[in-house]
Amino acid sequence: MSIEIANESGADVDTDAVLAVARHALDEMGVNPLAELSVLLVDIEYMSELNHRWMGGDGPTDVLAFPMDEGSVDHGPGESAPAGGEPALLGDIVLCPEVAAKQAATAGHSAADELHLLTVHGVLHLLGYDHAEPEEEREMFGLQARLLASWRSTRSR
Repeated sequence: MSIEIANESGADVDTDAVLAVARHALDEMGVNPLAELSVLLVDIEYMSELNHRWMGGDGPTDVLAFPMDEGSVDHGPGESAPAGGEPALLGDIVLCPEVAAKQAATAGHSAADELHLLTVHGVLHLLGYDHAEPEEEREMFGLQARLLASWRSTRSR
């Protein structure tokens, strides 16, 4: 699994933990081990620009996911690998640590916990999950909670 991370946010972030939770989510979801993912941490100004340009939103958001190659994503053992064993380009996850820190304070947990949650959230979006409808939201957020719980249990051993 090739995961690249770049912290251009100016915030002090444990990028090893962000990589680890992304890898855990991809592994648990049965994603092709040749898959490639990019994680970018950005400041509020750049996140606001991306949110406006791609989502039509005002101001910064916490996470954006940009799928690259949806047709080649291996969602698990029920589907075949991409033709020729080519790596699947999953896409990019863009995180804003400053927004995450504000949300974490409101939610009553650490900024690191919020970034881990947002990383899993972004991975699930890249894998085709959404939360626009109540049923989709229940499925996605339930899966997100299970992935985070299993990742945390592996770290506490």
